[in-house]
Amino acid sequence: GMLEKPRFINFAKFIMDWEDDKPQTHQGINPRGHTMKQVYDKFGLQEATIDFIGHAVALQINDDYLDKACGPTIEKCKLYLNSVMTYGGSPFIYPIYGLGGLPEGFSRLSAIHQGTYMLNKPVDGFVYDEAGRVCGVKSHDENGKEEVAKCKMVICDPSYAGEAKSQLQGKIIRSICLLAEPIPHTKNKDGGPALSCQIILPQKQLKRKNDIYVMMVSHAHSIAPKGMYVAIVSTVVETSTPEKELEPAYKLLGKVLDRFVDISDIRIPVDDGTKDGIYTTATYDPTSHFEDASLEVLKMWKTITGEDLDLTDLPGEEEG
Repeated sequence: GMLEKPRFINFAKFIMDWEDDKPQTHQGINPRGHTMKQVYDKFGLQEATIDFIGHAVALQINDDYLDKACGPTIEKCKLYLNSVMTYGGSPFIYPIYGLGGLPEGFSRLSAIHQGTYMLNKPVDGFVYDEAGRVCGVKSHDENGKEEVAKCKMVICDPSYAGEAKSQLQGKIIRSICLLAEPIPHTKNKDGGPALSCQIILPQKQLKRKNDIYVMMVSHAHSIAPKGMYVAIVSTVVETSTPEKELEPAYKLLGKVLDRFVDISDIRIPVDDGTKDGIYTTATYDPTSHFEDASLEVLKMWKTITGEDLDLTDLPGEEEG
């Protein structure tokens, strides 16, 4: 509404001016003492605007953050706005040829630095030394003969580590939908049909406990022929009829040519891996922006190396 727009602009300016180490930019807000609900109240924001900021900008997965210290959410909002200004039109970047390009890039870099990688190789289990630390990964050749790759540690997802290394926390439903047209009413920054987009349906508006996520990509990312679009819809399963839970998102997609539905476990590690050298990640959550997965990489790096990952000081080619 007309009255809400200036309130939102004031909030956005507050976020952009915020500097954690300069209290004069905080307008009386204590990042560790005030809740995010108190911040919204200060600017008089309406519920729909709060849902947008919390879930689409700060990428919060539920409303628990409202009653927590506001500092982390303010930093998330600032990151979003800075990213929009950096990339223009969208705060998100997506790899050409899809997410499969990330492990492919890792494999190429590994080979350049004398690493060895094996594709489509079964993992039968691990080998441990006398101290109980992993020292090898068991596999077998095409004739069934056992093979062991020696190692100092293992970094893997729960499907490789066995059930004892993770615990079940629920299930996720994902639906990959093939479209012949962009999602209706989605536009790019120039007003034309969007070739990619992310839609987050806040849980409160759906009377759910979890948001529903929609991500659409296209030939612009070299993952589909020209004129075709791929939309991925996902959420945490809450009922005995999981696919019915996706209906609010399906209604946004327009005509769906075909779809492929998968339901998978949500599993999280039961330890940090320092005792046995098996560092297990969590399974992917339903979010379409991969923020939690990125944070987990940073956390795991510190657990393994004892240092924060510094991407501003990368080794040169001569350092190997």
